[in-house]
Amino acid sequence: MHTQLLGIDWGTSNRRAYLVGRDGKCLARHADDQGMLAVGGDFAGSLAALRARMAVADGVPVVMSGMVGSASGWQEVPYLDTRVPLTGLPAHLAPVQGQAGCFIVPGYCTRDGAVDVMRGEETQLLGAVGRGLLDGWVVLPGTHSKWVYLRGGKVDQLVTYMTGELFSMLAAGGTLAALMAGALDDDSAFGAGLQEARRARPLSNALFGVRARVVSKTMAAAQARSFVSGLLIGTEFVAAQGHADGAIDIIGSPLLAARYRSAAAHFGMPARAHDPDEVYLAALAYFFESV
Repeated sequence: MHTQLLGIDWGTSNRRAYLVGRDGKCLARHADDQGMLAVGGDFAGSLAALRARMAVADGVPVVMSGMVGSASGWQEVPYLDTRVPLTGLPAHLAPVQGQAGCFIVPGYCTRDGAVDVMRGEETQLLGAVGRGLLDGWVVLPGTHSKWVYLRGGKVDQLVTYMTGELFSMLAAGGTLAALMAGALDDDSAFGAGLQEARRARPLSNALFGVRARVVSKTMAAAQARSFVSGLLIGTEFVAAQGHADGAIDIIGSPLLAARYRSAAAHFGMPARAHDPDEVYLAALAYFFESV
C-alpha cells in the first residue's frame, strides 16, 4: 500500500508538483516553468530531475494531469465522454509506457452541440467535487478559460474561451501592444472594459476601439491594458448570460480570481473563489487506490 503520491499538473508552459501523504497532508511542493514546451520532448528526464529535486523516493507513484497527456505531450491519452463522472477518473488512469508507477489523467470531450475539450481542469474539478461542489457553474480562468456546469458530480456543459491567450497575444505584438506595455492595473479602466463588453459589439471592432479611444484622447494609454483585460473577460460573462445564471464558483490564482469576482459582481453574479492548490490536493486523495 502506497503511503505517498506525487501529483503533477503539467501544462503547456508551467508545471506544479505536490508530494502528498495518504492522510492528505502536502509533504512537499514545487512549481517551475518546465511545461510541455520547455522540456523538448524529454519528459522522462524532466520527471527524473523533478523527483530528485523534491527528494521523492523510488517507488512513489506519479499521477500527472494537463497537456502532458495531449498529442504533443508525453503520451496521448484519449478524452473521456462526459457520461463518466468526475469520481470515475481514477478508474481511467492511463499508464505511461516504459514508466512503472506513472499515470496520466484523461481529459473530457463534449460532443453534443459545440465540440469542446479540456485537459487538466478535470482534476481540479474532481477536487472541487470532493470538497462538496456537485452542482452549478464553475469557472476556471487561465490561458483557455473554462466554464463548466456540474450536475451531480458530472460535467454537464463545457464552454471554453481563449481569453488569456488572446490577452497575451495582443500584449506581445500588433496594434495594441505598445499601448498595453508597462501599464499598471487600473480598476476603473477594467470596469470600463467590462461595460464595453456589454455593448455586444463584434470583438474585433471593440478591440480596435481601444486604439481609437487612446489616439482620440478619450482614454489614457496607461489604461489600455486594464481596459483590454476587462473587455476580454467581460466578453465571457456576456456570452455566459446565455447559458449561466445565479452564483458561480471560481478556481484560479488569487489575481485571476479577483478579476473574475469583480467581473461577476459587475454582471450581478454572486461568486466564490477556491484555491487551485487546495482543490488539486483534494483530487489526489482519490488516486491512491488506483496506482
